Amino acid sequence: MSPRSASVNEELRRRSRERLLAATVELVSERGYEATTLGDIAERAGSARGLISYYFPGKRQLLQSAVHRLMHLTLDAALEREPRTADGRERLARAIDAILGLAEERPVLMRTHMAGILQAEGFVQCPEQQRLAALLRDTVVRYGSDDVDTDYPLLRALLMGAVFAVLLPGVPMPIARLRAELFQRYGLAWELGVPPGGGPPDGAPGGTEELRVPSQTPRSPERPRSSPS
Repeated sequence: MSPRSASVNEELRRRSRERLLAATVELVSERGYEATTLGDIAERAGSARGLISYYFPGKRQLLQSAVHRLMHLTLDAALEREPRTADGRERLARAIDAILGLAEERPVLMRTHMAGILQAEGFVQCPEQQRLAALLRDTVVRYGSDDVDTDYPLLRALLMGAVFAVLLPGVPMPIARLRAELFQRYGLAWELGVPPGGGPPDGAPGGTEELRVPSQTPRSPERPRSSPS
């Protein structure tokens, strides 16, 4: 039997890594972070325990990579779903809805992820995080930003803040109100993306009144307005 080519070996490693990431998402969602062991993850993925150490420095780094992969896949699916569109406002609305939706659908996983980011190691600069960043950055570009280096990190921070507000134990903010705030900031009509049922919340920006969009027609979609905060 001839030895496997480098490309075949690379594909096998990629699949093995992705199985570990998918198993991590499943188990932490089911059991929580502390109750999920690396052995559990390896068993669920059908992999040897030693492979985890080969790919990841530790459990926290594995979790962050797993969540970043999930966020990238969720965001990509939302942006490319039918009907596909190149409209920057619609794509930004879909991005906001996709990230808020993860906070609602996987609270245990996303709360654990946020807690890890707030610890000393911060973001893990892994391939999954880089792909997520590239996709979100491209969304800002298509929205029409002329200062992506400023507007992309601002959007990322606003989305992280919204996710934190959704997950805050005891006093979570309603997703509809957070969505209304973000949509007002970026001049997005409530009907864009995947609006939650019941319409905009009463009293929320853009809730019962039409969103204020500049009367002039810009050459490209309006860039996000700066914030003093």
